[in-house]
Amino acid sequence: MRDLMFGLARYEEFQTSCDIPAQTLSDRLRHFEAAGLVERRRYQKHPPRHEYALTPKGRDFWIVLTALREWGDRWGAHGTTAPPLHMLDSRSGNPLKLALVDAKSQRPVGAERVRLEAGRGADAQMRFRLERSANRNSMRAPDSPPLGKERPI
Repeated sequence: MRDLMFGLARYEEFQTSCDIPAQTLSDRLRHFEAAGLVERRRYQKHPPRHEYALTPKGRDFWIVLTALREWGDRWGAHGTTAPPLHMLDSRSGNPLKLALVDAKSQRPVGAERVRLEAGRGADAQMRFRLERSANRNSMRAPDSPPLGKERPI
């Protein structure tokens, strides 16, 4: 998915970038296609060759990759001494980062202010998780109050 986000589209490009066995790459591309994340398009008849393009569902996946990249940068998961990639605003050139944003005010909200509650689609397992986690939420920092017990602004 990362390579598709970068604009790579052809099997040979993925092979060079990922350095994984051909069967693994083929399986992943088929899986992404079956999940509706990519579509395969023929660009050559003889021999048949295809390229892959992100669907709208696949393009929405960028936020997941960005969250993983930021986590990897913070904790050095990439194995380098500095982040291998920076995300910048194309107009200002300023660095960008993901943030939780209050849907009404559009203001950023820290993880210590997050409260989890069951949505309309919650099943019994989700309700169980929420009940059990009410007093021991793992999203908060060790020095922050439990979720639902926000600090005053």
